[in-house]
Amino acid sequence: MAISMAGFTFNDALTKSVTSELTVAQIMFVRGAFTAVLVYIVARRMGALDHIKNILQPLILLRIAFETVAAVAFLAALGQVPLANASAILQSLPLAVTLGAALFYKEPVGWRRWTAIGLGFIGVLVIIQPGPEGFTLASLYIVFCVITAAGRDLVTRRIDPSISSLSVTLFTAASISFAGLLLIPVFGGWQPMSGSALGKLAFASIFLFAGYQAIIMAMRTGEISFIAPFRYTSLLWAVLLGMLFFGEVPDVWMIVGATIVIGSGLYTFYRESKRKAALARRADPASPG
Repeated sequence: MAISMAGFTFNDALTKSVTSELTVAQIMFVRGAFTAVLVYIVARRMGALDHIKNILQPLILLRIAFETVAAVAFLAALGQVPLANASAILQSLPLAVTLGAALFYKEPVGWRRWTAIGLGFIGVLVIIQPGPEGFTLASLYIVFCVITAAGRDLVTRRIDPSISSLSVTLFTAASISFAGLLLIPVFGGWQPMSGSALGKLAFASIFLFAGYQAIIMAMRTGEISFIAPFRYTSLLWAVLLGMLFFGEVPDVWMIVGATIVIGSGLYTFYRESKRKAALARRADPASPG
């Protein structure tokens, strides 16, 4: 999980470095194309494309729609928001997923987790500083990205497990690239692209793909209650990379807000693991403990 978070954050940093040169649509198109090629090569070697004709299902198309909107929102904000602030707001994603699961899937959420969710979103408000001095519209783009990414994750839970995750990733990357191509006129047309920018997006796609693969491996082989807290290591990487490459020093509001969000998220993970353990004991009264 820690490796996957590093991969995602390096991808964000490389992408952020080209936002002053390229439009959102260009970044989506080029990075998505690089990622799709990488995924295709690996998926083909692993035989994950044998049933790709089954990929055109409503839930997968809905997942891709959520992912595409999230990508547009995040990239639109990335060039305007410090990397650490963007990462800190994204840490509220597990809380948003828990909220969505309770609202749409009727999953039970006790008052303690409801309190943690509320505190977590207060932490987000602390980070974005909704006032005339510290507030920026770009911060709301990140919040909107969290909402749509939560929709993506909730839809993913209902996708047929027999469909290869690599197939879903391939179709998603290709769709985002195609969406970027269609959006190029909307974002002001094609801008000149330097070899440096192209290389950065190529490396960004490698880190993005590595992050996806690492998180899939972590979720399939590790105990979720143990590995989930490691998702917050992405904030450490974001702070470090933001300071080294963009001269971004976190302010006190980001630190306080991020602490609240992470604390709320960790408590939510803790309560969820306790709930699952209690359900397991009820299902198997003879089990120890």
